[in-house]
Amino acid sequence: MYHFFVDKEQIDEVDKTLMIEGDDYNHIVNVLRMKTGEEISVSTRDGDGKEYRYGIEEIADGSVICRLRFVKEDDIELPSKIYLFQGLPKADKMELIVQKAVELGVYEIIPVAMKRCIVKLDEKKAKSKVARWQGIAEAAAKQSKRSIIPNVHAPVTYGEAVQMAASMDVKLVPYELAKGMDETRELISSIKPGQSVAIFIGPEGGFDDAEIDKALAADMKPITMGRRILRTETAGFTILAWLGYMLEGGS
Repeated sequence: MYHFFVDKEQIDEVDKTLMIEGDDYNHIVNVLRMKTGEEISVSTRDGDGKEYRYGIEEIADGSVICRLRFVKEDDIELPSKIYLFQGLPKADKMELIVQKAVELGVYEIIPVAMKRCIVKLDEKKAKSKVARWQGIAEAAAKQSKRSIIPNVHAPVTYGEAVQMAASMDVKLVPYELAKGMDETRELISSIKPGQSVAIFIGPEGGFDDAEIDKALAADMKPITMGRRILRTETAGFTILAWLGYMLEGGS
């Protein structure tokens, strides 16, 4: 089942029809080669949490007309909003991080310029990168049938990131000097559905000592990732997987 995101304006709520044009039209007609009668899954870009099933009714020149068949009310999103504050990694690692974080249920991704980041982005490069990352987020949301497209922010400073996370219910920071796995397990298992969760991940060089001090002063909870040192792109995935398991009924 192929999944698409549409704007509310594309839907005629009276006739129960949907018009698809542009890139999605090209993808349906020329890439997927779908035919009338086939079904697609649709979510709206405003993230109402519903999945709409439409049947392709007509393929015209430049547009695909679909008719609503039914609505799935079950929300497939995680019961908590998880914000990933990711220290900017080198090369193209951020593309992988965005893709997999979206698949694992992240709500928003905030790239963070930290002291030990190797990558330095000027405003022009950052704008281009964010557009690329947002496109990857949308593709991953379609593939994993998310009901929302997670937002990828423009890079922020570490101080700005700490301020953004200040109002969130739970703030986690993986740190190699954190206490053992029992304490980490207890902390993660105590997170309740509906609570907002901030995850801070350091870059390849890890957190600077002053950054950890600032995190602890902001009531962030240090956690361990186990006895092995994980790469920056692996650490976020691991925590997201843990949180998804616990929040969706794991024990």
